[in-house]
Amino acid sequence: MLFKSTVLVCSWMLLCLGATLQAEPSIISDQNHTRAVEPVYIAGSPSINLQDAITWTFEHNPALRAFSYALKAQSGKQLQASLPASPEISFSVEDALGTGPFDGIDNAQMTLGIAWVLEGDVRQSYRDVARGGASLLSTQATIKRLDAAAETARLYVLSLANQARLRNAVKTVVLAEETINAINKRVTAGKTPGAELARARAELAHHQLAHEDIEHELRSAIRLLAAQWGETQPGFTQVEGDIFSLPATLPFATLKNHLERSPDFTQLMSEKRLLQAQLKLAESQSNPPWRVNIGIRHYETTNDQALVAGISLPFGERSRNTGNIIAARENLSRTVVQENALKVRFETMLYVLSEELQHSLHRIDAYRGDILPQLKEALKETRKAYNLGRYSYLELRSVQADLLAARSTLVETSIDAQLKVIEIERLTGVSMEQLATQSTDKN
Repeated sequence: MLFKSTVLVCSWMLLCLGATLQAEPSIISDQNHTRAVEPVYIAGSPSINLQDAITWTFEHNPALRAFSYALKAQSGKQLQASLPASPEISFSVEDALGTGPFDGIDNAQMTLGIAWVLEGDVRQSYRDVARGGASLLSTQATIKRLDAAAETARLYVLSLANQARLRNAVKTVVLAEETINAINKRVTAGKTPGAELARARAELAHHQLAHEDIEHELRSAIRLLAAQWGETQPGFTQVEGDIFSLPATLPFATLKNHLERSPDFTQLMSEKRLLQAQLKLAESQSNPPWRVNIGIRHYETTNDQALVAGISLPFGERSRNTGNIIAARENLSRTVVQENALKVRFETMLYVLSEELQHSLHRIDAYRGDILPQLKEALKETRKAYNLGRYSYLELRSVQADLLAARSTLVETSIDAQLKVIEIERLTGVSMEQLATQSTDKN
């Protein structure tokens, strides 16, 4: 008698995260300086957007593709857990090939039987453990996808940041060249010593080297970004977007409400369900299974047949799985403590990130709306005064340095804010734009 069992193996659909940075014209462009300096970042050259970058990461990231084999392996475990214990067929011969009247097979007894194990709840427990493992692995796959998307977004912002730094470097070089021209006129007129011109030229060389450094950093950032989807020869030279374009901020209370639905908490809950299934399996295995057999016996002497049946019962100590039960219970209790610790740690991290983001946005507003316009006006007036001989080169250079430092601070603060947004979205598992849209709809 043969038995066959079939199992339907379920597949998992993973959520795809995507976000885009909307490009806006930068408000810190210096309209007084339009001289072109040719950088690596060239308008019109091949470019990509963030949504495409994340899509390619999901489809071709080497680590994600390797993890897909773990998902397939788990489906095999589910299939195996669904297969019941196979019955055993036995055949025995007694009272044959002996001595005296039993020297042949005329007085033999031949028995053909089948035996199987009564598994009870054990088989269902195996299925529950395999299903729990699949759920945990599916959640881990989602987290891996989220981590890959966050890393792609971080590298994308790094590329976008280097493009913004490069634009700043171009403006800095242009400003240094204009300063040289102004000083050269005064030196020619005999109103300024040549030492000031030499210093200005040295300053220009310094800024040109900084410009070149950023070009190298941009190329490296582009290469690192392309590696996220397994590409070693990027087919693009720039990324789309504006480093100063940031999503609307949300109160900490709104962000906090999404923490318990984040993938990290989902993983902990999946692990908890798996441990509960493992505890149930350990408890069901505490009682050894019964064994049943049935068959037919042939008596060669009389050429008769008879039914034979039997049952094997465990004997001795009732539970022989106490240690595994204790271990499963303690592991389950551990998840409760981990849940509380994770909640405290994530809530604290989210609060800190939210506060730092708010502070960065406040700084950005201050630099864009107040500091930079004032410094641009100060440079304009100082340049006029310098050309009239009222200010020295040191005073002109001081105002220029203040303006360049303010531009750099604005760029770096915007980069920091973008990275804070990525961390918040990674922590909550949902984009801030999506949360802002949901909040608007509710209102």
